[in-house]
Formats: sequence, structure tokens, C-alpha cells
Amino acid sequence: MTFNGTWKVERNENYEQFMEQMGVNVMKRKLALHDNLKVTIHQDGNKFTVKESSTFRTKDVEFVLGVSFEYSLADGTELQGSWNLEGDKLLGKFTRKDNGKELLTHREIVGNELVQTYSYDGVNAKRFFKKE
Repeated sequence: MTFNGTWKVERNENYEQFMEQMGVNVMKRKLALHDNLKVTIHQDGNKFTVKESSTFRTKDVEFVLGVSFEYSLADGTELQGSWNLEGDKLLGKFTRKDNGKELLTHREIVGNELVQTYSYDGVNAKRFFKKE
């Protein structure tokens, strides 16, 4: 239940380089740096409901820990994978449908922030969220 709440992005580390490595074009990268992303997370046992709201879209995602599902990033990149809980961390392991490369991500609460870390093709990035 640690993740429950609404979280608003405050800052990024290496996010533009990460998006470049993912193949996101320069215009979309510049816009994404100011997307005003809000993530509302609700956990009910092993089931998570996540609402993502940004300048570009609103998307509802439901998943069950350990169960594979399909997901589309804001730039249209299609993924398949799953989230698992390891201690206090949500670990996501996804495979891009277009090139088979792996995208790893995890969410954890550090102090009073939700930190989401991404790793793709040797490039790491972080997004930091504050609870509203």
C-alpha cells in the first residue's frame, strides 16, 4: 500500500538521453520533459490500478503482479511485460515489440518521493514524484 496516492513529477535525471536511446524524436523529447505527469496508484492486494495523466494523454492501466500485459508508451512504443514486488520496490520488466530489446523500470519510495528508474540499452534515467 506504500505506493497508494497521487504523485506529480517534480524533476528528472538523464531522462532526455534515455528517451533518445529509446528512439524518441527530438521534438517529442523536448515536449516530454514538460509533460506534467501525474500518476495515481491504488493497490488492492496483488492488483494495481494506475491512472497516468499528462499534457499528452490520460491512460488507465490495471495489472496483477507477475502477470504479463501489453502497454503503449506515450510515443506509441508497444511493450509487453510485468511488474513484480520485491520488498518495497515495484520491479517492471518489459520487452519492446518492435525490436525485442528489454526495458527495465522500478518504482520505490525514497524519503517522501516516488522514484521511478528506467534502464534501456545501457542508458539509465530517473523521474522523481512528490505526493499531492
